[in-house]
Amino acid sequence: FWQTAWLEFYDYMEGDEWTVFLVGAALVPALAFWGFNGILLVADITGKPTFITRYRIQLGKNDPVDRKKLWKAIYTALGNQFFVSFPMLVPMFYIMQWWENTFSKELPTFQWFLVELSIFTVIEEILFYYTHRLVHHPVLYKHIHKKHHEWTAPIGVVSIYAHPLEHIVSNTLPVMTGPMIMGSHIVSVSAWFSIALITTSISHCGYHLPLLPSPEFHDFHHLKFNQCYGVLGVLDFLHGTDKMFRQTKAFERHKILLSLTPLSESIPDPPKKEE
Repeated sequence: FWQTAWLEFYDYMEGDEWTVFLVGAALVPALAFWGFNGILLVADITGKPTFITRYRIQLGKNDPVDRKKLWKAIYTALGNQFFVSFPMLVPMFYIMQWWENTFSKELPTFQWFLVELSIFTVIEEILFYYTHRLVHHPVLYKHIHKKHHEWTAPIGVVSIYAHPLEHIVSNTLPVMTGPMIMGSHIVSVSAWFSIALITTSISHCGYHLPLLPSPEFHDFHHLKFNQCYGVLGVLDFLHGTDKMFRQTKAFERHKILLSLTPLSESIPDPPKKEE
């Protein structure tokens, strides 16, 4: 099915590789990002449906969301996409053309795509962890990364609310590097970019929803700033930058929710001590 659909799309585009690349690497991931975050924004703004809002992590935060702060985040996210991410696709396009595989009429096998996905994930984890720690250096934090941390209780769209330089180095390059090293097919690139944007939105969304990856790890980073720098948590474990997180109830909740009962109810935070 996918092979046939790809050939039909390729023929419809008359083999125009630049247009095919823009659709796959820019349009499809952007639609995935804004489609997913559009649903979350409805919940953030209206507090409905309760099926989503009852799974809020930081109770009492963004309830309702600050409209002025929200619009600033949306404008910045759009600016980063149009004026940072999309222009970065130009050099990537020529690198992918050099590989002579990106626009092949034969799709990669699903098994090979899973291998690529694993490699992409490892590369992103390494690059994101160390660039993220870098922008937490006091000199860079004040001028660059502080913008992203204006949200101590983030929402989905905040995942790409960042200084343009940070968006290049820490958000975009870690995701783009894997496909450029592997010379991946545009369909694999499109799927990977979409997955990366949705997963980072989940990690920032502020809701621990059933069957979706847990956002507790990165949410704790926004709460404490000096913990949980990575994506998978492997490098945080090796470097000891998750020790505080592991001592919290949030760590106990850091798992896929397989029931309809919010983990904030089944594993609540301990009551705050009275001053």
